[in-house]
Amino acid sequence: MASTSNTPVNPTRLRQIAMDACQLAVGTAEYYEHSKVEGWNSTIINSILRAVISESTPPGSQAPTFKYVVNSTIVQHLVPTSALNKPKGGSDYRLDEPNISTSSDVPSGTAVATDGKPHVGRRGMHSATQAFWNEKTDGMWSFKYDGGEGKGMDIVISVIWIGI
Repeated sequence: MASTSNTPVNPTRLRQIAMDACQLAVGTAEYYEHSKVEGWNSTIINSILRAVISESTPPGSQAPTFKYVVNSTIVQHLVPTSALNKPKGGSDYRLDEPNISTSSDVPSGTAVATDGKPHVGRRGMHSATQAFWNEKTDGMWSFKYDGGEGKGMDIVISVIWIGI
């Protein structure tokens, strides 16, 4: 999260811009579809760029006083897309905790990891960024969109700005 003293767009507004961009991109999606990810990322990035440039350009000026970099990362969960938001066993019951079993418990045809154990839950992801810049004019803000959880994906956004 960035310090609010040098943020060209208010952090509350930046959060709303990011949420709107993600909703625009994946709002109608039911689950992660690899063939659509490039389009989703483009929609998210372009929507955020348009908004931050528009909102940070001083009145009467033709150009913003910052350069921007927007990154969107969409990570697929390991849960099969057919199982997302679907009750198990034909009932309305939904198991919130993953069912962990050993490789000897794995029924034939079940997806397994390289260690022979069944896929359980989600992938791990860690991302970090560091920069050498002017702390008075430059900064970074990151955000995780929670709306992707039920669709089998995580969406993480980062916005970097450099004062011109």
